[in-house]
Amino acid sequence: MLSENVKVLQQLFSPSVLHTLDLIGIFVFAISGALLAVRKNFDVFGIAVLAEATGLGGGLFRDLVIGAVPPAAFTDLGYFVTPLLATALVFFLHPQVERIQAGVNVFDAAGLGLFCVVGTSKAYDYGLSLTASATLGLATAVGGGVLRDVLANEVPSLLRWDRDLYAVPAIVGATIVALCIRYDVVNPFTSSFAAATAFSLRLLAMRYHWRAPRAWNRRSTVREE
Repeated sequence: MLSENVKVLQQLFSPSVLHTLDLIGIFVFAISGALLAVRKNFDVFGIAVLAEATGLGGGLFRDLVIGAVPPAAFTDLGYFVTPLLATALVFFLHPQVERIQAGVNVFDAAGLGLFCVVGTSKAYDYGLSLTASATLGLATAVGGGVLRDVLANEVPSLLRWDRDLYAVPAIVGATIVALCIRYDVVNPFTSSFAAATAFSLRLLAMRYHWRAPRAWNRRSTVREE
């Protein structure tokens, strides 16, 4: 266990760096929400709602669980405005944004790696156990995407067998952070390694279409989409 007087996040990032990384991750996640809203033929309000939910959902869930209230999304205007900027970008330029979807996916994978590290570290700072912290790190990374899909009346990508691995890279990254905390070796290098590992696994999953196995000897009557 680390000294109670030394917070994990304070060891990893300065407040300004953490704030900047947060906003970048929120922006990229919000773009994915806004693009799905366009595909669903939502109006501008619907696009904004889905962008806000995708960008902020995971962090809001984390902060509410650990008691960090009011959540940062409600105390820092930048957190609220960033998804609106993504909304404006997609609203006016969605054909161009769709054409660079591969690049957006790369940044989305980077956001996944960052948020699983930050979520795990912040949860531990607020007194959760290592296992609970890693679980909340996962929720921070994927929560916005789950909320996006639910609001858009889609089966969450997290639960679909025909989607490339998304949660698994975040689980790996969060677990690495928890182990580093456990053995008192958490620092910017090891945390960057955890984020890079999650990022790399997600990129490899997209490149080679890695997917989780389904039930052994499955006899489902549900039509495969």
